[in-house]
Amino acid sequence: MIQPQNLQPGDIIGMVCPAGTIPLETVQKCIETLTSWGFTVKLGKTVGGKHFTFSGTDLERTADLQEMMDDENVKAILCARGGYGLSRIIGHLDFTALKRSPKWIIGFSDITVLHAALQKNQIMSIHGPMAAAFNKGAEGAPYVQALKSIFNGELCQYETPAHAYNQLGSVTAPIIGGNLCLIAHLIGSVNSITTKGKILFLEDIGEFHYNLDRMVIQMKNAGLFHDLAGLVIGGFSAMRDEPTDIGAGAYEIIQSHIKEFNYPICYDFPISHGLANYPIKLGATYALHVLAQGVTLTEQ
Repeated sequence: MIQPQNLQPGDIIGMVCPAGTIPLETVQKCIETLTSWGFTVKLGKTVGGKHFTFSGTDLERTADLQEMMDDENVKAILCARGGYGLSRIIGHLDFTALKRSPKWIIGFSDITVLHAALQKNQIMSIHGPMAAAFNKGAEGAPYVQALKSIFNGELCQYETPAHAYNQLGSVTAPIIGGNLCLIAHLIGSVNSITTKGKILFLEDIGEFHYNLDRMVIQMKNAGLFHDLAGLVIGGFSAMRDEPTDIGAGAYEIIQSHIKEFNYPICYDFPISHGLANYPIKLGATYALHVLAQGVTLTEQ
């Protein structure tokens, strides 16, 4: 995997909206924070833009992201938000210049599609907080500060309490993952993720329990769970119906389909659409320890 360089004081961080729209005022705190860290922020044309639910037309969003990826003066790209739209443009992006001059690309949710394409091009990226996370104040500070630590080249270690569904064990392997809905969506495409021998992490928001069940079954039938090194289940927030509609909650549904596998598995890890969303370097090697007293995930 190609790992982008650490950021230095004065480096330019580009900000784009390759999917959904976001108001300019929502990104101001993010700009202020990145500036206070010593970086310069370059806003893309799509930040604050609006075309129905998107930040711009497909052509506008493609051009904005491509320009940031090709600009050698831009050392990192922060996606301001997810939403929906990357699937419409991913096939039109050219990663040639990015492979020649790699830079960190940061985001989650719909940005999972972009992360998957970067993995196919052997480029590491960061699944982590976007612009709105910088508005969370003191409660959100640990997750935002962890992003700063990655920019500075520090190796992060994250911890979470034990969960009743955890399967104990330890493993060290490359990590991959993101939004469960998007990973299921990519199955069969050129950007379908490869999970064999890796630690996979999953999170999601706003799903019906029956649809979560269907997507987990789809992933299992596609073999994405079969040869894992380990599995990290993050947050599944704002479910759109009650567990009684299908007879099981989100974690119960997932556990029922994967309990047959004997690798380390942890639940309720702080990777999510909610406040708790630690950044993860996709493609990097992490040590996962799922122990009776708790769980740690440490970059190696």
